[in-house]
Amino acid sequence: MQPYDDSSGSIRVLVTGAGGPAGIAVMKSLSSVPAVEVLAADMDAWAAGLYLVPARSRVIVPAGDAGDFVPALIGICERLAVDVVVPTVDAELMPLALSRDDFARRGVALMLAPDKALAQTLDKLVLARVCADAVRVPRTESLDTPAEPASWTYPVIVKPRSGSGSRGVSMPQSAAELAAIGARPGYLVQEYLPGDEYSVDVLADGGGRVAAAVPRLRARVDSGVSVAGRTVRNAELENFGAAVATAVGLTYIGNVQCRHDRAGRLALLEVNPRSPGSMPLTIASGVDMPRLALGALRGGELPAHADFTETAMVRFLDERFVTMAEVEQVSA
Repeated sequence: MQPYDDSSGSIRVLVTGAGGPAGIAVMKSLSSVPAVEVLAADMDAWAAGLYLVPARSRVIVPAGDAGDFVPALIGICERLAVDVVVPTVDAELMPLALSRDDFARRGVALMLAPDKALAQTLDKLVLARVCADAVRVPRTESLDTPAEPASWTYPVIVKPRSGSGSRGVSMPQSAAELAAIGARPGYLVQEYLPGDEYSVDVLADGGGRVAAAVPRLRARVDSGVSVAGRTVRNAELENFGAAVATAVGLTYIGNVQCRHDRAGRLALLEVNPRSPGSMPLTIASGVDMPRLALGALRGGELPAHADFTETAMVRFLDERFVTMAEVEQVSA
């Protein structure tokens, strides 16, 4: 597969969420492209990814859900002549989507799914309803009003309708435990899926045509982040990921999470409409999604089908040493 190369000259790509594994994965991928200059953004001066780029390319931004996030980011893009923004933080996605035209008027492209796809994937209850005709979806109901505890098989999962990771997630083991929760607006109750968990990284062009679906087994997970796993050649998983991506209209890079139910059938968990934290494993398996997606965003064509090889990954902590002057400079 040919790596992306922009013959029009150097382009400046700003990657947000430089403190998280998704942002760092995108930065590492695009930093290997000669035509690309990577800039890193995060709300925290201690974000490790900031220090993977030169000091002139590090910026601090407000939180994605803050009212001044978009104006601040637009100002940064103008000041640093940014061509492309790649957001990797869920809270930033809808605010950026609502400001597409403001960025476009300044010549800044956003690697971002359409508004409808974001609305359908960032709300897990809406996602379950939208995908019910495309794939197996576990029983999922709102907790805006109390559940009917006697109608469920236990355990069940209670979790926020939006957000990522394991924050706010609980697992009632009985009808009494679910009844004790009562009404919890903004939460849902969902059938528990006991089987192995898989993530399917999906690559699609700007029109939503899927060019690659790379399944990964999440063998070890820590705080919602995969720390060990392997890619899996499995047609059922690949078709599942592609079907979900098509149903919700994902573009560029997305991530479909699924597990086997009690009967051994694949069922949908959630969708991340952005690059996932375990992207390095997909890249190592032969599909460099950030580079290919950037090419598609800039007007190039994705291959008809991008193939991959089975590869395993383990993760460990690493260190990068910087001077306090560098940290203070970012903080200023």
